[in-house]
Amino acid sequence: MKLSAFGRKFTADAGITSLMDDLGNAMASGEGMIMMGGGNPGHIPEIQERVQEILAGMAADEEQVRRLVGIYDPPQGEKQFIASLAELLNKEYNWGLKPENIALTNGSQAAFFMLFNMFGGEYGEGQRKHILLPLAPEYIGYADAGIDADLFRAVQPDISFTDAHEFKYRVDFDAVEVTGETGAICISRPTNPTGNVITDEELARLEEMARQQGIPLIVDGAYGTPFPSLLFVDAQPTWNEQIILCLSLSKLGLPAARTGIVIAAEPIIKALSGINAIMNLATGSFGAMLAEPLVRSGEILSLSRDVVCPFYKAKMEKAVAAFRDAMGEDSCRWYIHKPEGAMFLWLWFPDLPISSLELYQRLKERGVLVVSGHYFFPGLPDDDWKHRHECLRVTYSQDDAQVAEGLRIIADEVKAVWREFGRAGQS
Repeated sequence: MKLSAFGRKFTADAGITSLMDDLGNAMASGEGMIMMGGGNPGHIPEIQERVQEILAGMAADEEQVRRLVGIYDPPQGEKQFIASLAELLNKEYNWGLKPENIALTNGSQAAFFMLFNMFGGEYGEGQRKHILLPLAPEYIGYADAGIDADLFRAVQPDISFTDAHEFKYRVDFDAVEVTGETGAICISRPTNPTGNVITDEELARLEEMARQQGIPLIVDGAYGTPFPSLLFVDAQPTWNEQIILCLSLSKLGLPAARTGIVIAAEPIIKALSGINAIMNLATGSFGAMLAEPLVRSGEILSLSRDVVCPFYKAKMEKAVAAFRDAMGEDSCRWYIHKPEGAMFLWLWFPDLPISSLELYQRLKERGVLVVSGHYFFPGLPDDDWKHRHECLRVTYSQDDAQVAEGLRIIADEVKAVWREFGRAGQS
């Protein structure tokens, strides 16, 4: 079978494909794999109960059922949800939104595919632009989203140590270059995979850099503010017409509903809706209709703040304590990225004798599924920066006992690697 350049690119091996295949195969096998790889949200009883109530009400209403399954929404997305969301965000944050500032997509991944290729790639007459990622590591799903090759340019971070076994990445603004060849800047907040949250001041600085070049700042808020608010530090919700704010219902507890939300200037929303029409005809109604009562009442914000965030913060604290206990103070060098949000621990093992990909394979054989850190550096040049091959991403969103056991096995395997290679790895 002969494929076009497009076909070859999107059927080649990709980090996100490997991740989702591993998750699906592990779930299907039923062999008791400890699932610490993907971003599947935890099951929060209060959220599930509320969703069941809404579902029951919808199922009992003939008109609601007809809207849910029997009518195409416009390419921009389900109108009632969009209107309610604009009203809520204006009430809470005075953003001055109109429904024309909001579009829905079939999940955030689809939104980023469209946005990245709207602003990056070939512009004609020999002009080509890239998407700038000012803080690597970044989300694994970005890496292969460009129709053109080498769509991304990333910036190696500054690393500061915040505790004996804790560190934090920071934007190296001296190395961030926004030029006429930059089509957009993109940052996730909190950052997947590390849980890093750039400050309000850093975000404002990136916005100003985008403004000076007349390009958008894309803020991936899939885990962030104003919902689902998986944030353990202060961060203000921010939007204006320089910013494309991307939100999601997945981490609120609705990943299967595949509902992405894009908030942007009207011309961007109009363009995105046109691409939506070509790619999908329309977005699915399910997630929007399910969440609309929560948006209309404002519950989506209170549930995020008072239920979802505390749920994950408690899990994070248990996971950190479990890993610290498993590694001990006098073993090989190890660090956790300061966990400021999302649902992941980012583990760094300096000078590890094997690559993170090899460590991933060894852990998989022991029944623990994680993600090798090397996938999370799209746009960095292929140099010999060892750090990118010394990290793992693990999720703590699932059962606490399983997470603790998985972290114990990770610690045990890392120590075994050092013993096997006859090196102490001492601090």
